Amino acid sequence: MEINTFIDHTYLKAVGTKHEIDALLEEALTYQFKSVCINPTWVEYAAQSLKKSDVLVCTVIGFPLGASTTETKVYETVDALKKGADEIDMVINVGWVKGGLYDQVQKEIQKVKEVCQNNVLKVILETCYLTEDELIKASETAIAAGADFIKTSTGFGSGGATVKDVRIMADIAKGKGVKASGGVRTIEDFHLMVEAGATRIGASSGVQLMQGKKSDQDY
Repeated sequence: MEINTFIDHTYLKAVGTKHEIDALLEEALTYQFKSVCINPTWVEYAAQSLKKSDVLVCTVIGFPLGASTTETKVYETVDALKKGADEIDMVINVGWVKGGLYDQVQKEIQKVKEVCQNNVLKVILETCYLTEDELIKASETAIAAGADFIKTSTGFGSGGATVKDVRIMADIAKGKGVKASGGVRTIEDFHLMVEAGATRIGASSGVQLMQGKKSDQDY
């Protein structure tokens, strides 16, 4: 298993400066991670910095609450792709899920996927707020709407990925991807998530995972 090819090397803190982003990009190039996952403001810079490499640029949409309007999420996505993003991680409207408004959830994901075209769309379900029944229904809805991946967490909610949730999601994804994010701090965590069905790992601890060290980072 090539661990690096599973990892979206992540920095999404509000306090991130160019210094932190430069460090992230350098680490991504050193270890040849699958992607860097960064806030939209850094997409253009990251795309220029990584253009001669195989490291992808991933950014977040509707982050971290998922409660912006569909039109805003679509605009954010179009803007990010124009600036060089390869992959989009969009937060689902958790309130709509909790309220049972799955038709609206599906339509929103479809609209974002339309503008993504061939670019990968990962839909963040924020599993810590969902019951098991809601997780199942949200996963089914996202896949039906055209999501390429379903993803557990933003890393900014009340909890991150769990093995149980990843197993449920992987059973539903059936050929689509599952991204486990939040709380993957050790290589043991990594292997547990992959064994449960995760095909991508979102973590700020990518370097520590590669070195077999424990990280104190939550995301």
